[in-house]
Amino acid sequence: MNRKLLQDKVAIVTGAGRGLGEAVARAYAAEGARVVVSDIDAQAARQVADSLAGAVAVPCDVRVPAQVEALVAEAVRLHGRLDIMVPNAGIARVAPLVATSYADWREVTSVNLDGVFLCIRYAAPAIIAAGGGSIINMASVTAKAACALIGSYAAAKAGVVSLTQTAAVELRAHNVRVNAILPGFIDTELVTSHIAEFEAQLKLPDFGAVVRQRQGRYGRVEEVAALAVFLASDRSSFSNGSGFVLDGGVSSSLL
Repeated sequence: MNRKLLQDKVAIVTGAGRGLGEAVARAYAAEGARVVVSDIDAQAARQVADSLAGAVAVPCDVRVPAQVEALVAEAVRLHGRLDIMVPNAGIARVAPLVATSYADWREVTSVNLDGVFLCIRYAAPAIIAAGGGSIINMASVTAKAACALIGSYAAAKAGVVSLTQTAAVELRAHNVRVNAILPGFIDTELVTSHIAEFEAQLKLPDFGAVVRQRQGRYGRVEEVAALAVFLASDRSSFSNGSGFVLDGGVSSSLL
């Protein structure tokens, strides 16, 4: 019988109550990992965990250092180790920069950038103690190409890419690899819930048509999850400090 790619590995996935995080949690469980499903929405986390063999739910607000520290500690208490961390939790606010309140700016950057830092800060020592492993940060193609109305989100994701590179260099000697995934427009609630705002503020008759023109179609969460499996597995043993763009070509095309 073939051994699964993540057999007996212990993984934490934040923002795993829905969307990309849920897809990553499901893909990891399918490959034999024991998944700690984490989300600020405790009920959503439990629903996902209850549907996966060997998974547990641990609620966490990634903006709060004590909660992130407790999340990692609980994973280690339950399973004796931590091998994989996926700081996926994210939010977006749609507005031009000059109309973005400081409170909204701080909320977006706190979740999308501070949360990633805290996950690395508290997960890395546990992964080192386990003999090494992988951290997969969820960035965005907006870190590389501007997108109107989500400047706070894009700035945070650009910070995630830089943070990924620094962490990769600092943790390499400890056998911890750190990479980032930069998705394009993926068919998730985070994207689709803001389509009307984009259409209204940018005067677009059909945002979906723009997406289809630029990247062919919306990406699927399963496609992102497949890359997250690769980066968590030994098959990506020489990948470190890299940002893997998964965007259907949107960042490579003028039209």
